Amino acid sequence: MYDMILKGGTCATLAGIVKTDVAIKNGKIAAIGNIDVSKAEQVMDVTGLHVLPGVIDSQVHFREPGLEHKEDLATGTAGAALGGVTAVFEMPNTKPSTITAKDMADKCRRAKDRVWTDIAFFVGAAAENVENLPELEREQGVSGVKIFMGSSTGSLLVKDDATLARVLASGNRRVAVHCEDEDRLEERFELVRGGAPVSMHAQWRDAETAVRATTRLLKIAKGVKRRVHILHVTTADEMEILPQYRDIATVECTPQHLTLNDEAYDRIGTRAQMNPPIRSQHHVDALWEALNQGVVDCIGSDHAPHTLEEKAAPYPNSPSGMTGVQTLVPIMLNHVNQGRLSLERFVDLTSAGPCRIYNVASKGRIAKGYDADFTIVDLKAERTITDKWIASRCGWTPYDGMKVTGWPMSTIVRGNVVMHEGELIGDPLGTAVRFAECL
Repeated sequence: MYDMILKGGTCATLAGIVKTDVAIKNGKIAAIGNIDVSKAEQVMDVTGLHVLPGVIDSQVHFREPGLEHKEDLATGTAGAALGGVTAVFEMPNTKPSTITAKDMADKCRRAKDRVWTDIAFFVGAAAENVENLPELEREQGVSGVKIFMGSSTGSLLVKDDATLARVLASGNRRVAVHCEDEDRLEERFELVRGGAPVSMHAQWRDAETAVRATTRLLKIAKGVKRRVHILHVTTADEMEILPQYRDIATVECTPQHLTLNDEAYDRIGTRAQMNPPIRSQHHVDALWEALNQGVVDCIGSDHAPHTLEEKAAPYPNSPSGMTGVQTLVPIMLNHVNQGRLSLERFVDLTSAGPCRIYNVASKGRIAKGYDADFTIVDLKAERTITDKWIASRCGWTPYDGMKVTGWPMSTIVRGNVVMHEGELIGDPLGTAVRFAECL
């Protein structure tokens, strides 16, 4: 007997996108094919729907501990589950920053019995923990090391080449990096000091700020033979450089950098403010070209919520960041429906891609023996994204009022239905994501 059969859906399998059933037993995929419904305790009729491997959002900021007025692990993963996401990798810029084994243990303790999706945490690189990074990156539940080359919280800033080289030489797992050159940011801050329109955000943090950091990182990473993952790439210039480093560098884009351009500053103000910035259509077009040329390896939301009260501060005192984990799937499915990418490419960017980059164990594909994680979507469903729908504690989205085609209908995490038709189901049962290098 199986625990559950997903019956009658169109599934994104390794054999292609085909109409087939999927059976689940003990949280794993037990069989794929035409399966007798009498062999299951529960049958979910998914006729007319697409059953995709569980979407993994490999870049979220859930603000706990220390900033829970913006978000916490419970509300953040609730939004993820409502949006069809089955696993998340959470970033270290909390208060305190996640830079020690004690900090990591605290986050894992906080997640227990509170998270709706599976979860892993990044450890932040700082000057004071370089020597400990080889051990920290192999702690249970750690997705890897995160480097901020541009301004962040606490001591999470690696701005000079010497420290950057020390960090990259300390350990073996792939390192995720925010590439903005801190020296250039400090030089150009005069452009906005004392107040400016928020549209100046992309002028202050210009393309050269990103290109300079990415170029430095790639050169050093090549020298010490360390794999790196360049987060939220935003410029045409970087996308010209990155194909020359495919042996060591993987690439992320965000839905917002593929969807919004600099006109958003006039339309939604500081809701469009994030780092690196939303840029001109020239850069948006270049990101799509790079995505379709295979340069982009994954999509991450960079979910980074702030309250609307905080966002209302006059620029540049307003904080950078926006929600995104709950809207990743509908925004990208809308691009699928508009012909910008295939459904197969969506699956590769949101499940197989993160698993290749971070060497995730037993996730990322619909295959026998893998975790029974599924994002079940209606590609024809027409919906309007609204602030009211957003589960994040901050309660807003840059896409408020946007009509989309394609919507998550159910989220299944290791065989547990955690969301169905817009409602969270049962109790939060998320656990630590496992990585092959740390088993």
